[in-house]
Amino acid sequence: MKAIVVSAPGPESELEIQDVPQPKPGPGHVLVRIVATALNRADLLQRAGHYPPPPGASEILGLEMAGVIESRGPDCSGTFATGDRVMALLPGGGYAAYAVVPEALLMRIPERLSFTEAAAIPEVFLTAFQAVYWLGELKSDETVLLHAGGSGVSTAAIQLAVHQGSAVFVTASEAKHNACKALGAAAAIDYKTAAFEDVISELTDKRGVDLIVDYIGAPYFAANIASLATDGRLVVLAMMGGSKVSAVNLMQLFRKRIHVKTSTLRSRSAPYKAALTAAFVEKFGDALIAGDINPVIDGVYNWQDAEAAHARMRGNLNTGKIVLSVSESA
Repeated sequence: MKAIVVSAPGPESELEIQDVPQPKPGPGHVLVRIVATALNRADLLQRAGHYPPPPGASEILGLEMAGVIESRGPDCSGTFATGDRVMALLPGGGYAAYAVVPEALLMRIPERLSFTEAAAIPEVFLTAFQAVYWLGELKSDETVLLHAGGSGVSTAAIQLAVHQGSAVFVTASEAKHNACKALGAAAAIDYKTAAFEDVISELTDKRGVDLIVDYIGAPYFAANIASLATDGRLVVLAMMGGSKVSAVNLMQLFRKRIHVKTSTLRSRSAPYKAALTAAFVEKFGDALIAGDINPVIDGVYNWQDAEAAHARMRGNLNTGKIVLSVSESA
């Protein structure tokens, strides 16, 4: 089959479409013909040599896909049939013509959505759902601050939180404010010109927010703690700004009884991902079918133009997801 292969992983890496062996579905797995996939920052890190796939996972980039079931391995439950339109989270292998996926990770594509729209759903919505609900335990009467408001995960998280009635604040460059507010964010803070902890204090009458979802890491740590309310939760999903905090005053955490949690999704076990997928579908599946929540797509590129797509993400120019069309059916 055809797949995008990273040549010379590292600072000078290049993406090339090459012939590679086509995978075969084992017990409880299905073979999916991929119609579209989508970019994630993990792809940029992996091609640079900094984020290898979990043991046993495909070396091919791509953490999600949308396509059609081509065949089924033994011991599948029968929930899905050959020809079904499906989308799924992957540990790797999305930049390819075919992928093998555990049946338990499959989600049906709502009839109203195209393959390119569906490809923009699995990674960001499941990551957002995990961060906001499983880890962040956000309640309908609580407030949440989402950093990188224009990112794929945050555009998903805004919708999930707003759908249940929570108030959402975001940080983002000014050019992305209108898009965040259109999704339901109550306020958008330009992190380039304002100290977000001061703005949050004003917006919440000095109370702070109940939950913060952060991707920046060390540079935001102190300001995040200052922005949290008593019993607040900080969920850190990435360390784009660095991993080492120079000084931490534990008294500040004790004073507010703050919980700090970190998580990655790619390295989680298959049973964990299956449970997460099922929980997301149970809570938000009807909203997705009805169009109450939607993927936010920055642009769609033919997979032959993957380098240009990567360059756009690397430059932080995208609002929402960047999708790669793998076949003409996208």
